[in-house]
Amino acid sequence: MLRQTKILLWRMLAIVALILGVIGAFLPIMPTVPFVLLAAWAGGHGWPQLEHYLLNHPQYGHHIRDWRERGAVSRKAKYLAVFMMSCSATGLWFSPAPLWAKWGVTLTMATVAIWLLLRPEPESCGRRD
Repeated sequence: MLRQTKILLWRMLAIVALILGVIGAFLPIMPTVPFVLLAAWAGGHGWPQLEHYLLNHPQYGHHIRDWRERGAVSRKAKYLAVFMMSCSATGLWFSPAPLWAKWGVTLTMATVAIWLLLRPEPESCGRRD
């Protein structure tokens, strides 16, 4: 019974992450690949068929494999993510959000952007993007 519950929870996490990834494919303010990475990871714990499908997906499979093998992120993905975070931070400063939230979110995004830019790039980065 406990094993079945764990598998069900892993599958639910995989489905939610995959749904968020699909939404991110159509909404420019939401990322896609991080949610697909999460879906593959959760699938590996409770849904091997989904993990296999995602690892072999023609559009996202190489991103997952690059991340798993080397923690690598393509240059194009890095620049796009940093650009989108910059746009979001700029928009936030024109919003009525409290000052502490503006600073907190901006500093968090800046930290993530620096971390992301320091990630290695796939060896065949130029050919994949």
